[in-house]
Amino acid sequence: MPVLAQRPDRIDARTYNLWRRARGRWGTPLRLHFADLKEMELVLADSYWVCVDASKNDVPVIAWVELEDENRSALHTDVACKLNYYHFAASALRGRCLRLMEEALGARLRGR
Repeated sequence: MPVLAQRPDRIDARTYNLWRRARGRWGTPLRLHFADLKEMELVLADSYWVCVDASKNDVPVIAWVELEDENRSALHTDVACKLNYYHFAASALRGRCLRLMEEALGARLRGR
């Protein structure tokens, strides 16, 4: 799928650490469905996180790629990455998608 734009980005340390805990418990890839985003789902893998439109054969909408966690020396540091936009309105999903991911993973880890 062609990338419309790519920008440098950072994933908050708290968000990334939550994902690492979930990955350790359930492996990868993890797939999260968000009722608030209708057909959108988030696929979390070791080297990318991608929000897809599940109603359109998992066409990517926005993706965090090239996660730079190899030389991460402390849990409180953010993780640099690149953010790929595949849809003209994808920037509106960035923050919301990460917030919903935090809520969903937090609830699963707490057993709710």
